[in-house]
Amino acid sequence: MTSSAAPILITGAGQRVGLHCARRLLEDGHRVIFSYRSERPGVQALRDLGAIAVFADFASEAGILAFIGELKTHTDCLRAIIHNASEWLAETPDTDAAAFTRMFSVHMLAPYLINLHCADLLQRSNPADIVHISDDVTRRGSSKHIGYCASKAGLDSLTLSFAARYAPAIKVNGIAPALLLFNPEDDAAYRAKALAKSALGIEPGSEVIYQSLRYLLDNPYVTGTTLTVNGGRHIK
Repeated sequence: MTSSAAPILITGAGQRVGLHCARRLLEDGHRVIFSYRSERPGVQALRDLGAIAVFADFASEAGILAFIGELKTHTDCLRAIIHNASEWLAETPDTDAAAFTRMFSVHMLAPYLINLHCADLLQRSNPADIVHISDDVTRRGSSKHIGYCASKAGLDSLTLSFAARYAPAIKVNGIAPALLLFNPEDDAAYRAKALAKSALGIEPGSEVIYQSLRYLLDNPYVTGTTLTVNGGRHIK
């Protein structure tokens, strides 16, 4: 990947996939600005590597706009925006409305407002990209996690709409992963069941998302596309 003087913004990079992708971008010579909501070891690790950390609470319009204002104090241009921040909340009768509202804000309102208010930063870079990280679950829907699935599906729709709006200056694409990493507490039975859902049957790790991201950033002829990274779940 060719490095650029303009930094790349990646949201929610304090742990797991976001942290891995931020590290890899730094290794490839990119300047990185990232958002975080909680102080985690990964946040300080990225600071130590030279990335700029900007606190963000994407649960409200005010929090999103505050983040955008702070971001613009650090840079007047961006090579790319990678929307990785995500929220998974249980949907129970007592919390369903609050959970849906929060997931909508994180998965849709934040990318929507950031894309609108930071287009001027991207337009000062050539090439320029927006990448939305959604979820393979949107392909089928989810009877148990309706709010999560719906808000991630909305993010897929934003990919199409912003791709049309910002072409040809800014490419806009998405990545829809299925299982990438187990949690330490996941037991053997759960792991076996989850692996059996895909044709390839592996726990691929975070690097497959970075490979997909790199493809989208490097390819000058792809926009309005969401890459499915699911190990062949759709053919099982």
